[in-house]
Amino acid sequence: MVVWDLAVVGGGPAGLTAAHAAARAGVRTLVVERATHPRYKTCGGGLIGTSLAEVADRIEVPAHDHVDRVSFTRDGRRGFTRQGGEPLVAMVRREEFDDRLRAAAIMAGVEVREGVAVRALEEDPEGVRLRMAGGEQVRARTVIGADGSSGITSRHVGVRHRQVDLGLELELPVPPAEQRRWRGRLLLDWGPVPGSYAWVFPKGDRLTVGVIAARGQGERTRAYLRDFVDRLGLAGVTPEHDSGHLTRCRTGDSPLRRGRVLVVGDAAGLLEPWSREGISYALRSGRLAGEAVAADDPDGYEREVRRRLVPEMRAGHRLLEVFERRPDVFHALLATPVGWRMFVRFCQGRASFADTLGRRPVRAALSLLDRLPAARAG
Repeated sequence: MVVWDLAVVGGGPAGLTAAHAAARAGVRTLVVERATHPRYKTCGGGLIGTSLAEVADRIEVPAHDHVDRVSFTRDGRRGFTRQGGEPLVAMVRREEFDDRLRAAAIMAGVEVREGVAVRALEEDPEGVRLRMAGGEQVRARTVIGADGSSGITSRHVGVRHRQVDLGLELELPVPPAEQRRWRGRLLLDWGPVPGSYAWVFPKGDRLTVGVIAARGQGERTRAYLRDFVDRLGLAGVTPEHDSGHLTRCRTGDSPLRRGRVLVVGDAAGLLEPWSREGISYALRSGRLAGEAVAADDPDGYEREVRRRLVPEMRAGHRLLEVFERRPDVFHALLATPVGWRMFVRFCQGRASFADTLGRRPVRAALSLLDRLPAARAG
């Protein structure tokens, strides 16, 4: 049996980035993915500056739009639009973006096997054994799990979650008039369910329209999506895709590895808690894991995630707390020059929420908001 230096379970942005980083350093790397690229994934597909920087040396980003204007509404009311001097977010279709990452990994020397589902994994002193659905076995010295928050590697490592949200999304083909209306502009709507919001992301001849809210509010979340689409005047459009998924955010002390199995991206519960943005966390954690495997330093992966990503997630949880209690104040702050600059810097990858919330005036403002009564529902 061939023994790989590294086997990566999952061929999304996190897994393919990990594989690329390891293979580029000379690690014999295999990726196993149960789907076949290109495949659709439920995802807003907005790449912030942090994500763009991570892929700049690998691929030409297949963007269908570059947004420089953002409209904000509060449950469909009190709307305003702001414009940045430079593009804020690049809009991609995940089937195209992930396929570009797959091609880049292969060019770096990665072997990719598609249509292969991993059913079990076992560790022994020599490494890790993966057992596939068809009975085939793969042996590797190290495994990186990138098979999602409910995948087998996440369960093996014992990842724990403190926040679980339900995202619902429609891919709507729209006529030229609607394409012109949304070109270069996205919409964010702060919803009626605490902590919820909706979005419109333009992607050429289609719009990605979705909502997200805490799990357990399924019917209210579905009603929010229906009302949102109706307000947009798009209720009569037949979706190309109508899908949903759960996003899961790790607890602060949740493990990132067990023995020779490391988890990255969604499998590790790594994402931004307020916006639920996950692509930048997938790309960064994947690179860190691939580099750690190449250096034969799995402990180094844990150290770097805790140093670089965990503080950002802690700040995101703080921001979500404020947003859940007082979305009205949050909405009003974004209309101010200071609030808009914070949002722009985050989108362009020039400052994380940890950087912003670490400033003394911002901490003082959040402390003041903590003393305000929670906003009334509806």
